[in-house]
Amino acid sequence: MSLAGLANAARARVRDLEAFALPQRCPGCGAPAEPARLLCEACLDLLPALSFALCARCLVRGREPVGCAGHPHAQVWPALVYEERSALLVHALKYGARPGLAAALAGRIAEALPAGVLPDLVTAVPLHPARRRERGYDQAWLLAEHLAGLLGVPALAGVLVRTRATRAQARLDPEARRRNLAGAFQVPEPRRYRERRVLVVDDVITTGATLEACLGALAAAGARPVGAVLAWAQ
Repeated sequence: MSLAGLANAARARVRDLEAFALPQRCPGCGAPAEPARLLCEACLDLLPALSFALCARCLVRGREPVGCAGHPHAQVWPALVYEERSALLVHALKYGARPGLAAALAGRIAEALPAGVLPDLVTAVPLHPARRRERGYDQAWLLAEHLAGLLGVPALAGVLVRTRATRAQARLDPEARRRNLAGAFQVPEPRRYRERRVLVVDDVITTGATLEACLGALAAAGARPVGAVLAWAQ
């Protein structure tokens, strides 16, 4: 096992011991909470749920992203608004070494999807291998895998690949994000997905640049893509 693998295994072991020895407290209010859900029932009930699609293309361009009918292959369905409580969930899953949260959070995404969005397969925005090694897992893929199980369709990795490393998006303005991601994703086997509805999953949508790039690559390959995310950071 590599050093990174040993470090990840050690961290997992420490988390298991902490969970055994210490009761889980909700980071939102301090009440008792299940480790698999992070937040207590009261805080979970306060999460602001969404039930409409965003247009990633309009979002990237600074236009109204809700209600767009002009870009059918740029639709993204967010489950939650990114605010104080949902941010705790996203941060714990993405940076807090809590991959076990993905199962419950995928359920939130499933609830946000209308029946007409049932896909042929589910995949995830690909994470760069270096970042996966750092975290020990790919949070978007975990969400995609659990979501596929809930929807009763296959989860397939490798539908999209990164053609190059990109800069971290968090501190880039919208135009810089678009330039950063231009041509960064490709579909290696386009014939496999022609005319198939492919659901692409990520944790958060902010400017829409990442999902626009992924959905655009799939649409160019002849697929019928749609996106789904845990939270929309407005």
